[in-house]
Amino acid sequence: MIEYIPGLAGVPATESSISSIDGENGVLAYRGYSIQDLVKHASFEEVAMLLRDGELPSQNKLKTFKDVLHKRYEVKRNIRSMMWSLPANGHPMDVLQASIAAMSTFYPDAGAEDPNSAYTQSALTKIIANMSTLVAMWARIRSGYDPIPPSKEMSYAKNFLYMSFGEVPDNDIVKLFDACLILHAEHTINASTFSAMVTASTLANPFASISAAVGTLAGSLHGGANEDVLNMLDEIGDAKNARGYIEKRLKNKEVIWGMGHREYQVKDPRATILQSMIENYINKFKVKLSKRFETALEVEYVCEDLLSVKGVYPNVDFYSGIVYAEIFKIPKAHFTPIFAMARSAGWAAHWHEQVRCNRIFRPTQIYTGADFRPYPQR
Repeated sequence: MIEYIPGLAGVPATESSISSIDGENGVLAYRGYSIQDLVKHASFEEVAMLLRDGELPSQNKLKTFKDVLHKRYEVKRNIRSMMWSLPANGHPMDVLQASIAAMSTFYPDAGAEDPNSAYTQSALTKIIANMSTLVAMWARIRSGYDPIPPSKEMSYAKNFLYMSFGEVPDNDIVKLFDACLILHAEHTINASTFSAMVTASTLANPFASISAAVGTLAGSLHGGANEDVLNMLDEIGDAKNARGYIEKRLKNKEVIWGMGHREYQVKDPRATILQSMIENYINKFKVKLSKRFETALEVEYVCEDLLSVKGVYPNVDFYSGIVYAEIFKIPKAHFTPIFAMARSAGWAAHWHEQVRCNRIFRPTQIYTGADFRPYPQR
């Protein structure tokens, strides 16, 4: 008998050298470098190169990559026209998926047969570069405004904030946003990464693979959970209501959004970093503790009291929505597209790793239907 494991939980699907998780000790590393060190010392561009190449780049290589990436922010006019033709109430993730898929028509020879070719590498870089532009463009278009042209002189994080709001952002805000991108750039074989790998295993082009990943990330059980966290915090309303709210949801066996992670038996290290970033921001700029953040701290305290024995602690989604909404003033609908922007670096790395030593994914099934039977005579 073949054992059926729902969701393939814990079943090794590949060998990878891109990232690793130590769930018992709460450690996440990209290519052996801890996420804490990368957030402290690296830029998103440097992390994208690390994920792609396996090693930190030299300063000269990093400068060259930044120059190429920043010069490729611009989106093709045809893609821009397509976006203008879509309904203004279209979900940003649907628009992003369609736009990435459409980009493949401009790179017909970017294939998996020769993943190391300069043409294909250029296409992968173009995907990462255009992700930020597409997300910022749709935020403007759906509000009826013309997109703000990208600046080829700005970093990835700085340029996105500039295109989103039309103002050059403060350096502290840029550093904070850059850290958020690094935290979301990669996380082993999660659902969207696996989707990209399965598509890549058919030798589909990188645009098709990453478009598939965007579609997978769109689900609330994956990329959309931080929106649910904010809705939950707003529903609680005040820190004093947290215990009663959590106890009621647990009694009714309802989800506590942002709590628990399949890989971590302790607090998600990314959640720890985000919480610290919020606290540092509040202390540095002497801003008042927001009601949402105050409520979130109490929810974490209550859940630690009630759920820690089960190994349930905050994951990255618990605090990321607060950072986006309270510090960057980004609407909730754009949280998951920003996640996709960051994760494009990891998806590109996994696409390359998959096609380099490829075998098409073909799992089996356990049939539970009717026995063989003849067609009835009528």
